[in-house]
Amino acid sequence: MKIGFVCTGNSARSQMAEGFAKHFAKLYNKALEIYSAGSNPASSVNPLAIKVMAEIGIDISSQHTKSLQDIPYGELDLVITLCDDAAENCPFVPGAKMEHWSLPDPAKAEGSEEEKLAFFRKVRNELRERIEKLIRDLGA
Repeated sequence: MKIGFVCTGNSARSQMAEGFAKHFAKLYNKALEIYSAGSNPASSVNPLAIKVMAEIGIDISSQHTKSLQDIPYGELDLVITLCDDAAENCPFVPGAKMEHWSLPDPAKAEGSEEEKLAFFRKVRNELRERIEKLIRDLGA
């Protein structure tokens, strides 16, 4: 099964989702191919996304931003859009299940470094909960 997580910039939400999905696929012994991409990808993964994932032992520092053309988008079995913009701009994939999770963009967080980190952690924690349930329940 091939799963793709899509947001606009592919710098935070979808990168964290990719990291979690790979982690939980291994933990629950699921044979999955996991991808993330952006409808308008940023130049790099947000360093705060890398930092908050490292806090819980998941290393996404080697991941890089990708466009929909950089992944086998047309072959995905499940496409999960993580922001409203991506949901509106992602092409339909025939045969794929499409889900939409409307999550706030942590890259747009304002304030001090600690306030930004708190926002990233909130989004990270919601992703962790949703993705663990998704992966655990696949094939059940």
